[in-house]
Amino acid sequence: MSAQENIQVVKDFFAAMGRSDKEGLLSLVAEDIEWIIPGKDWALAGTHRGQAGLKDLLQKSSELETSFPTPPEYVAQGDRVMVIGFAKGRVKATNKTFEDDWVFDITVRNGKLTRIREYIDTQALALASEMTANP
Repeated sequence: MSAQENIQVVKDFFAAMGRSDKEGLLSLVAEDIEWIIPGKDWALAGTHRGQAGLKDLLQKSSELETSFPTPPEYVAQGDRVMVIGFAKGRVKATNKTFEDDWVFDITVRNGKLTRIREYIDTQALALASEMTANP
């Protein structure tokens, strides 16, 4: 597929995420998808494998309210698409807000997402996920 076709697949994926369309998302990813979210001390961090891992990640991500005030930028070369964006959000469990500049490094093969690696502000998300301790 061309770089522009790969960008369209990724745009379709982000649109499905925005609609909370789990079936649409699953139709756009390979059976053995790998989604890597760096960090620790917050629920989404880790390596999520396969469609079962994606379903689990989507369930956990429902604990966040996120908005994207500006449309992301898409840059592609071959089978890789970089998506560059900014998000604001709130962790429902703690009611703490966060701001996050991010980049998704996505590999697309045969019209399916096969690998996603997020480069995000893990500290902002971990801090927003922290429960306040009683003194």
